[in-house]
Amino acid sequence: MPVTRLHEIHDCLTLALDATERPTGYSQSEREARSYVRAALRQIIKLMEAEA
Repeated sequence: MPVTRLHEIHDCLTLALDATERPTGYSQSEREARSYVRAALRQIIKLMEAEA
């Protein structure tokens, strides 16, 4: 996968986390969804580091 595509995916995942952030807390399902997004973000970062 081209590294530019990995950067696009990284940006989308980061925006998704930013867009759903709120100071009052999250429901269980929201915490779980955000956890999955963070896990995907970590995997994308690993792929980007391997491509560098």
